[in-house]
Amino acid sequence: MIRAIRALIAVVAVAIVASCGGDSTQPSKTYQGPPITQVVVKKGERKMYLVSGREVIKSYDIKLGNQPVGRKQFEGDGRTPEGMYFIDRFNPRSRYHLSVGISYPSAQDVAQAAAMGLRPGGDIFIHGLGPEGRQLIRQRSDWTAGCIAVTDEEIEEIFTMLRPGVPIFLYP
Repeated sequence: MIRAIRALIAVVAVAIVASCGGDSTQPSKTYQGPPITQVVVKKGERKMYLVSGREVIKSYDIKLGNQPVGRKQFEGDGRTPEGMYFIDRFNPRSRYHLSVGISYPSAQDVAQAAAMGLRPGGDIFIHGLGPEGRQLIRQRSDWTAGCIAVTDEEIEEIFTMLRPGVPIFLYP
């Protein structure tokens, strides 16, 4: 019986010590405010808004794809999508610091690209700069392949505020 108790104490102690280590790629911030119910992106203004109900909780200056005018039509066009999508994944190990996935392409996007004999592309994210972005932003304002870029500090905040399934509306 005493051996069993000692074994249990050892297992608990190991678990406590193991939980103290942290993954440095995880955001260090937490969010305690109202739930974000939608994200609104106004490409022409280079602004993104995190909204709860009808209240803008936070706004960000953004950078877009390297060909920002017009809606994304196919892989490699350098455009950021337009329309309604959803937040669908989170990547704590992004090469752009952290990233939040957008559900592009929709079935309509796939069909439109296929009608042109092309692929729609994918992997559209809201992400930080990371080392690559810090270099590219010196060369041109809009530098992504179609994603929405913010600073590394801002993506840490955004990463904690959003949840899967939140709609994102991207306007021209």
